[in-house]
Amino acid sequence: MNQSGWLCLGLWGGPCNKRVKPVDKSASVTGIITPMKTPALKRLGQSIQRSISFRTEARPLPPMPIRTRQKASSFPRRRNSQLWSDTVDSLSHELSTKEIKRQEVIYELTQGEKQLIEDLSLVKKVYYEPMLKLDIMTESELGQIFGTLDSLIPLHEDLLARLEGLRGAEKTVQEVGPTMMDWFPCLEAYITYCCNQVGAKALLDQKKQDRRVEHFLRLCQESSFSRKLDLWNFLDLPRSRLVKYPLLLKEIQKSTPPEHPDEEALPQAMELIQRIITEVNLKTGEAECQFYRRGLCYSEDSQRVSEIQASRFLYCHGELKSTKGQKLHVFLFELVLVLTRPMAQDREGPVQFQVYRQPLPAAHLHLEDLPDGEPSSSGSFRGAFTGNDKVKNCFRVSATGRSKSQSHCLQANDSFNKQQWISCLRQAMVQSRDRQAQSSHCKPSERLSPDPALYNNIAELNLNSDGHRCFPVHSQTQNFTVIVTVTADFLRTNEITQLLSYTLSRNCENNVM
Repeated sequence: MNQSGWLCLGLWGGPCNKRVKPVDKSASVTGIITPMKTPALKRLGQSIQRSISFRTEARPLPPMPIRTRQKASSFPRRRNSQLWSDTVDSLSHELSTKEIKRQEVIYELTQGEKQLIEDLSLVKKVYYEPMLKLDIMTESELGQIFGTLDSLIPLHEDLLARLEGLRGAEKTVQEVGPTMMDWFPCLEAYITYCCNQVGAKALLDQKKQDRRVEHFLRLCQESSFSRKLDLWNFLDLPRSRLVKYPLLLKEIQKSTPPEHPDEEALPQAMELIQRIITEVNLKTGEAECQFYRRGLCYSEDSQRVSEIQASRFLYCHGELKSTKGQKLHVFLFELVLVLTRPMAQDREGPVQFQVYRQPLPAAHLHLEDLPDGEPSSSGSFRGAFTGNDKVKNCFRVSATGRSKSQSHCLQANDSFNKQQWISCLRQAMVQSRDRQAQSSHCKPSERLSPDPALYNNIAELNLNSDGHRCFPVHSQTQNFTVIVTVTADFLRTNEITQLLSYTLSRNCENNVM
């Protein structure tokens, strides 16, 4: 889930108007990117030469004059939207509409590889090499940010050569499945690259506080070759490409007729790439969890709960507000919810978060979805957010268990953000309780397992409601009645009975019966 991407660090303020004399060191920038002689890159080199100073702030760039039409850059602002049919002089009457669509998707697959190679080469020539030669960042820092990007280019060049070799005399491709099956195992190299992205993103955000770094990146983004993309957009392109392969293969399969040579190979290729993506996501999640776990700072030893170290991944994390309007960075690990306060970041130090209050184990969490409403004057939660006429997008989390109970009322930025948090919290609660049941001492034959479709409803039983229903429950030792609090009428009687049976069976180790 990465979800991953709600942390943002502020950038420096606007440039001053002080006239600055360029230093000699930056005068050589136009020679740095000479291997790619395009008007756009030439203008970039001239802009950097005029503007970058290593001693003082840079002055604002003058307005760009109206230019006459020039030869297009090798890296245009917009991608060429050419179709396969545009490359064929005349379409054969033997090609059906379905086959033409199939060829279009295969051509899109091929063109996507070509564009990715161009973008990755651009990143190396325009970002990595100039920043290294100008000492804007150290070689070690650039190595952390760019990771193993260099090793990905040959992989995609190999696939591009294979795909182009499949095109026949009429520029059609007969079989693409076996080629993809043979090439997909190379994508295991993405595990290393994607795992490194967690720390790379944090370091890049941190380095943007440096005025020289921010100014250089802004100049690049404003240039035509960037297509208005920033450096991180380019660095994230391989991951975006990875998850697109199943979609492209699925579209090819839709246009593949029965008894076609690709009919058997395409499903196998889709299954293989999906396994690789799952493995990449799993390893990336573990790397993300370790990265943020290392960044936690504890004010008390009691905050070092075992669930933090035992967690293997993060469901989500991001900024929420407390009842006092205080910004908190909240982490929902696999087994525990951790609230933290942002710490002042050292430009050279790692990202750190001060743990706030006691972490809440997911197995003991209770969740309440608070409806939007007018703030009250009684000092309650809905009146706690100052400056709001109407409090929105709030929910409450609480926990009871090994220590005294605690409750936190939190506010998300918008309704979508709120629903994402609620969905992740419910998932964490259900899976943590299910894990507890599996690790209990009950015999497998004594434990009932509900319909997996009901998992989301288990978490719903923790939400407040005015409705009550009574159900008789039978155990091996006694009969008794349980009053169940439900949140909606969507649970039928038999569904609640399954949930109760499952919940009660999980508690057998505690002698509830």
